[in-house]
Amino acid sequence: MRARDIPNLITVFRIFLVIPVVQAMLAERFGLALLLFIVAGVSDAVDGFLAKYFHWQSQLGSLLDPVADKLLLVSCFVAAGVMSLLPPSLVAAVVLRDLLIVSGASAYYLLLGPFEGEPLLISKLNTLVQLVLIVAVLADRGIGAIPAELLTALMGATLITTVLSGVMYVYLWGRSYWRETHRS
Repeated sequence: MRARDIPNLITVFRIFLVIPVVQAMLAERFGLALLLFIVAGVSDAVDGFLAKYFHWQSQLGSLLDPVADKLLLVSCFVAAGVMSLLPPSLVAAVVLRDLLIVSGASAYYLLLGPFEGEPLLISKLNTLVQLVLIVAVLADRGIGAIPAELLTALMGATLITTVLSGVMYVYLWGRSYWRETHRS
């Protein structure tokens, strides 16, 4: 193992945290779930910092990092949905958006080849809002009551940014596909 592999090892650790976080949620040990979720978030910041600061970025890391993030978030949304902590429509929107993005990226790759996928600003905002919502739900159950109005507002913001980012990806990939296939 080389030092430059440390960010990828941290990312793999974050992937392994998904199961304990979800198990803690399903066991209604929300304080533990929150703690593990925060550990996962800190590990994401640490691996990102190390990769950038020491120039330890890698192709593997660029693939693993978003997978780790999505596995954690989607798993938490599904668990929260199963437990009726979040509305099924919101959970469905989050899951469908991510399936749409993975399917769209795969189709684009198969039809046209590799592409440079930079996350959109709306997508980054969506990820932030999703993270805040999961933390709020876990904190509400594990630490103390979060005002219902705040949870409702976070759910609304999550739904809006989820739909907007999904629509933007479809639009941009569709436009890019059109340009690539209709060049003169």
